[in-house]
Amino acid sequence: MLVSRWNIPLFFGTLLLLMASQITPINAESSLYNPVILPINRSISDELSAQDIPTGEGGVARDYQVKLEKGNQISIDVKSEDFDSIVLLIASDGTTVAENDDGPEGTTNSLLFTRITESGRYIIRVRAFGKTGGGEFTLKLTRLQPVEDN
Repeated sequence: MLVSRWNIPLFFGTLLLLMASQITPINAESSLYNPVILPINRSISDELSAQDIPTGEGGVARDYQVKLEKGNQISIDVKSEDFDSIVLLIASDGTTVAENDDGPEGTTNSLLFTRITESGRYIIRVRAFGKTGGGEFTLKLTRLQPVEDN
């Protein structure tokens, strides 16, 4: 068989096209980032570890997803004996709605109170302050009842 200089590019182009048609796309969103759905008015226990989201400050973070309605008044409580916690409430567009580092009584636990101004899905991010590492923690999202006037 005689191979001309014109057949070589055609051969490799066809070969690449055939190989590309066999590649299955990966849905990165579902396999790499999949925040846990957080129940409302129920405490959960979890753990920050080296497998969680790197913060860029030497620590790690774990995300939880929750659906909130406009007008909801909520508290987010994070308690840990293992690390200094920070809690953030993040809107679906990625902006930080509210955050808290240290709760009352001078502890390193986090307690955040806020009112929701837009209905939608939110991320609650629990992270360690700086390079304090990780460990076990409890997280509770509470929908507060507004006080009614009599």
